[in-house]
Amino acid sequence: QVMTFEQAEKFRFNPFDLTKVWSHKEYPLIPVGKMVLNRNPVNYFAEVEQLAFDPSNMPPGIEPSPDKMLQGRLFSYPDTHRHRLGANYLQLPVNCPFKARVSNYQRDGPMCMFDNQGGAPNYYPNRFSAPETQPQFVESKFKVSADVVRYN
Repeated sequence: QVMTFEQAEKFRFNPFDLTKVWSHKEYPLIPVGKMVLNRNPVNYFAEVEQLAFDPSNMPPGIEPSPDKMLQGRLFSYPDTHRHRLGANYLQLPVNCPFKARVSNYQRDGPMCMFDNQGGAPNYYPNRFSAPETQPQFVESKFKVSADVVRYN
């Protein structure tokens, strides 16, 4: 389902309230793909126990909503994976994307699968291989409502 920020401002209830459901007539579901489970795991530990799903892994151009629950998960999932699997969990074959190499500032530690990123610096800022901002993928700005309530 997709709603613009302008539509969200004028919506009859807070569209980011987890206790509400958007009308499928007004905002139809959009199929985004199909997950096919076509075999059982060969090595349960390597293929299931080491999986690290993360809602903050999004392709450029896709952005999260300001939903409070999702915002919490964007932080907590990778933090949990680092605790559970170690700092190098993205290098594990089951989590590593095809045709991409890990390029971050995390080094050494358990489950370091590759060359430990060679001699590249592991600090920021640096002048060697620092990530660059790509202006075409800058995240949108959105206003925060003035509603203040207590959450227990």
